[in-house]
Amino acid sequence: MASKPKTPQVLPPDVKAALEAAVKRLQTQTRVAEELGVSAAVVNHLLKDRYPGDVATMADRIRGQFMAETVTCPVMGTLSRRNCLDNQARPLVLTNPIRARLHKACKTCPNRKDGVS
Repeated sequence: MASKPKTPQVLPPDVKAALEAAVKRLQTQTRVAEELGVSAAVVNHLLKDRYPGDVATMADRIRGQFMAETVTCPVMGTLSRRNCLDNQARPLVLTNPIRARLHKACKTCPNRKDGVS
């Protein structure tokens, strides 16, 4: 029995509007992708409501990068939601005291995005 193809989720309207405005301001999807730290294909799929990946995480990245959404980090203080997600995804580095503290704090932080290891 064949499995059903995954139905792409869509961005919330305010987030999609912010992404469209960023494309207009920066003039290309490639530049927007560079700002978000993703490929231009991801931006294109998000704009066309065809992104098969984790749309909620991408929405958080867009909010942090283009909508100035911030969070309070127990280690770093106030930072953008996008920087928070980037810090959660970084591996443990015991030679860097801040990264070691982040690794420990991110495990129980209320800002933690599920699925980030």
